[in-house]
Amino acid sequence: MRSSHFTPDPSANTTTEHDVIIAGCGPTGAILAAELRLHDVRVLVLEKETEPVPFVRVLGLHIRSLELMDMRGMLERILPHGRRRPAAGFFAAITKPAPTGLDSAHAYLLGIPQRALVRLLEEHAIERGAQVRHGRAVAGFEQDDEGVTVELDDGERLRSRYLVGCDGARSTVRKLLGVGFPGEPSRNETLMGEMEAGVPQEEISARVAEVGGTGSRFWLRPFGEAVYSVVVPAAEVSDRAEPPTLEDFRRQLRAVAGTDFGVHSPRWLSRFGDATRLAERYRVGRVLLAGDAAHIHPPIGGQGVNLGVQDAFNLGWKLAAQVRGWAPETLLDTYQAERQPVAADVLDNTRAQTELTSAEPGPQAVRRLLTELMDFNEVNRHLTEKITAIGIRYDFGEGPDLLGRRLPDIETGHGNLYGLLHRGRGLLLDRTGRLTAGGWADRVDHVADPAAALDVPCVLLRPDGHVAWLGGDQRDLDAHLSRWFGG
Repeated sequence: MRSSHFTPDPSANTTTEHDVIIAGCGPTGAILAAELRLHDVRVLVLEKETEPVPFVRVLGLHIRSLELMDMRGMLERILPHGRRRPAAGFFAAITKPAPTGLDSAHAYLLGIPQRALVRLLEEHAIERGAQVRHGRAVAGFEQDDEGVTVELDDGERLRSRYLVGCDGARSTVRKLLGVGFPGEPSRNETLMGEMEAGVPQEEISARVAEVGGTGSRFWLRPFGEAVYSVVVPAAEVSDRAEPPTLEDFRRQLRAVAGTDFGVHSPRWLSRFGDATRLAERYRVGRVLLAGDAAHIHPPIGGQGVNLGVQDAFNLGWKLAAQVRGWAPETLLDTYQAERQPVAADVLDNTRAQTELTSAEPGPQAVRRLLTELMDFNEVNRHLTEKITAIGIRYDFGEGPDLLGRRLPDIETGHGNLYGLLHRGRGLLLDRTGRLTAGGWADRVDHVADPAAALDVPCVLLRPDGHVAWLGGDQRDLDAHLSRWFGG
């Protein structure tokens, strides 16, 4: 496969020192690099930006992302840089308390500045042994049966066995790959930023409650001393490559609230749309897509960065298995089979949430009804588990409800479960003491623990913490070890 922007040059200098080249060193690319390095895969990450983003946007890490980072021993490094908030108010910004019964040791939202998160994850990947080159981007590529030749924007050519596009919503890799990105374009745009205000907080709160009480895309929320997070509908859909100005915010605040609240001294200003798109394919040969390169949706519910982070944890061990030569034939294909439906569900729930922010009578009637229903803890918990991704069940075939789900951080006689997954290997947690990982011991750890807090004799966990098998029969276990971890 040849990119239209790639001109083969037999005399060009190429190198074959990389197993995987990753385009983009945001959270998805950095985590994927670290996951690959757990298995000694040679990784090069190309990041087109030379400097961190100039604004201090705060990202929210949801429960499942926090659990996955805990599984790799990364969470303690990240927690001091963030702020914990209740796991509540996610769905369409409907104000409800956190539901009871969230089965996680990390049942909270962690707000963390984007720059801090990206820096910490990049440092983690580098410490694992990944190479990161800033100021370099993919300009073209050509793949064959043995690998991918990648052309950079400065003309340099590199050779790797695989290429992964983690290069965002306008992904160059996806476009050059020719993968369709169907969906809906933006119909509405919203201004978002952080700035100071010139009126008392009590006055701001009263006016916001009066105007924004119906769930419209409008709020001013305190964020640090004298600083507010400001969201207000944009006047029209425009070129988002052009950043908004402070005057745009003032004008729209006056139109929506009748006052601009004396806003001044912005820290950062941006706009976002409600475009919703999903890549038709996540893999073409030796080139794969992850994160925003594979899916985009409105930011309502705060799922975007989390969806990409979880893509990386799902893909990392599978791609490493392919590189290391022990992957079952269909293992890498399960990346798309598992993650594309998850993304489709996120796109659907953000569509639903966006409709509920409309000021039209119909959507507002549905919003009022849903607000009543969320007084039932089961409804509130279901929606919270959907947004925070702890309700995901991958389709591993027929079996008990636990099959395909993530296992919470239960206690074992060897410490907490997630502490046993730091090496990114499979885990056989055996209460019987009679089973064995046998010929898979080089990629699956075996922990015999009759006191483990399980309701079944034994579970086989994949490196991403999802239950691949449960039972008590060695022959059945061997079949599933072969299915997930090769022959």
